[in-house]
Amino acid sequence: MPLLIAPDVSYQSSWLEGSADFGGARRDGGGAEGWPLEELREAGVFRRFVDALVKDALPETPRKTGHVPCTYLWIVEGGTFLGSLAIRHELNDFLLNEGGHIGYSVRPSARRRGHAASALADALPIARELGIPRVLLTCDVSNAGSRATIEKNGGAYEDTRNGKRRYWIDTA
Repeated sequence: MPLLIAPDVSYQSSWLEGSADFGGARRDGGGAEGWPLEELREAGVFRRFVDALVKDALPETPRKTGHVPCTYLWIVEGGTFLGSLAIRHELNDFLLNEGGHIGYSVRPSARRRGHAASALADALPIARELGIPRVLLTCDVSNAGSRATIEKNGGAYEDTRNGKRRYWIDTA
């Protein structure tokens, strides 16, 4: 059964395999923007990457303009990295209209097995503990899999903006 865990350096090899599995495609909830994959093969760089992901949850952590505090989690099963999930602690204008509170991605070789739906279900109580009573999730209009994942977890459709379907889920 897959679990949500804090990023952990012991998953470096599997994380790298999972990242390669995406073939350069954008990964929602991964937090790896600005971290070149080739550099992350080095243990020290990967350790700094994991540390940065964990520290991003702290309000006092310096971050890029337009970014909000975020709790990054990894979807794992046994020793295998399956994907990433990010819980953004607050919404700015971009997140309100297109990004939402929670973003996730499952590596292509592990899709269509319910991992995203399970991870989202496990993330909702964590969002509640972070003080988020109602989470916004978005997905591309054309992403039927993500739409099903959100709806399976009780997502109530609100509207579509800029090609993104917007859903709300109560965490209480």
